Amino acid sequence: MPSQTGIVYLVGSGPGDLAYLTVQAQQLLMEAEVLVYDALVDSALLQLVPKACLLLNVGKRGGKPSMLQADINALLVHHCLQRQQVVRLKSGDPFIFGRCQAEIEALTAANCPFEVVPGLSSALAAPLLAGIPLTDPVLSRCFTVLSSHDPDGLDWQVLAQIDTLVVLMGGQHLPELLRQLQAHGRSPQTPIAIIRWASRPHQQVWAGTLSTILQQVATEALSPCVIVIGEVVGLRSYLQPRSSLLSSTVLTTSDSTADTTLPFTGKTVLVTRSANQSGQFTARLQRDGATVVEMPALEIVPPSSWQALDDALARLADFDWLLLTSGNSVDYFFERLATQIRDVRALAAVKIAVVGDKTAQKLEQRGLKPDFVPPEFIADSLAAHFPGSLSGASILFPRVESGGRDVLVKDFVSRGAVVTEVAAYQSLCPETIAPDALTALQTRTVDVITFASAKTVKHFCQLLEQSQNDNTWQEWLDGLCIASIGPQTTKACTSLLGRVDAEAQEYTLEGLVQAIAQWFDPAAKSDDNR
Repeated sequence: MPSQTGIVYLVGSGPGDLAYLTVQAQQLLMEAEVLVYDALVDSALLQLVPKACLLLNVGKRGGKPSMLQADINALLVHHCLQRQQVVRLKSGDPFIFGRCQAEIEALTAANCPFEVVPGLSSALAAPLLAGIPLTDPVLSRCFTVLSSHDPDGLDWQVLAQIDTLVVLMGGQHLPELLRQLQAHGRSPQTPIAIIRWASRPHQQVWAGTLSTILQQVATEALSPCVIVIGEVVGLRSYLQPRSSLLSSTVLTTSDSTADTTLPFTGKTVLVTRSANQSGQFTARLQRDGATVVEMPALEIVPPSSWQALDDALARLADFDWLLLTSGNSVDYFFERLATQIRDVRALAAVKIAVVGDKTAQKLEQRGLKPDFVPPEFIADSLAAHFPGSLSGASILFPRVESGGRDVLVKDFVSRGAVVTEVAAYQSLCPETIAPDALTALQTRTVDVITFASAKTVKHFCQLLEQSQNDNTWQEWLDGLCIASIGPQTTKACTSLLGRVDAEAQEYTLEGLVQAIAQWFDPAAKSDDNR
């Protein structure tokens, strides 16, 4: 029987599988008198409607015959005016590239009641179901969802700068998408994943880079697919569940056999860093085929008191220079600045010096460029290369609360500078060792241990000593590679562990990766490397 008053429900069906349909959407399907649905809607959902329900397939699949949007609008109005309960079922979410606005305008013009029912967008679900996080504290502080249906209408200059891109309707325009991103500065080595038929039993995933993905999918019909571009794609092998709904996912050559050619295939790397800072390094190693075991050896937390930093922030105009020597100092300084109801304009008269490209990048993420970056990636070179005279210069130095090296400050003071040191954060040792890391060391499955600071070496030893009643843990290090990011870390390794096998020539995480690769390459090693 028709309803006393017709109504149209604009309903999102989710990524496809019935498991991701909302409870409200399921209830509405069970009560529908007319179902107007897109071609991409899973046929299993059609089984939920009553037997007497009128089923109308309007297409709306890229590259396939579809009903004109104006005709779909007229169809919805017609059945609503017939006092029928109409479900307009759209894949994903109705408001994510769903042409929902045109349908609402037509219904409103005809005085037809309507309601929009959210659905789980494939832009969010597909990456998740492929084991790809869209956000990460290090790799992806933001993401953008776009449709490449009309590539010429997009601002590629802006899009190329965004951490993570999620592209819908991109299969047909993949070559142009790749061309535009690289032409506007995106690295050819940027990871990319293409997820076809997300959530379905025949879901497929291809993973590669902007320079390799076209060759991998040259013979494939990609529609419907979701494309994810960004460093977070490299986390896939680490985060993807081993036994879950993904157990039936087909992994293509790029996910499996191609890995045998990667330099770290079959190698296990133990990464000792702060738990919330290891993502980018871990992803880089995994892209080269490594199995990564993370052992948090640092906990970065606020200082025991903000008072000294707050006092300094209150008189920023008194300083000539702001000195930032790590990403942590950048983060904590600017986050505290924001709590004092002040923005970066408060630094208008203050020059900024940083140590290292990564620190500079952190600063640039906040809309500022450093006035000085020393030619070497170590703090000890900062004063020696500092521009102009330091005599009488007032320098604000937000730093770790305790345990940092004092050489830098002494060097500045000896050159006549007035340095105000303030605690911006603490770097503590975790209370216990990560169980996975302990097991990997005990079973001798670790091939490389990486250290990115002297403090991680100290805390590594401290954690192992706490977990053992004797010094047998030192035997677990026999035969594996101890890799250091630079001279100060090397000194700590030599003092506490007795040796270093690989040291980065460039004191960056990328340099550390290269040092490990050279250690593994027999042609690059000499007897002294061991």
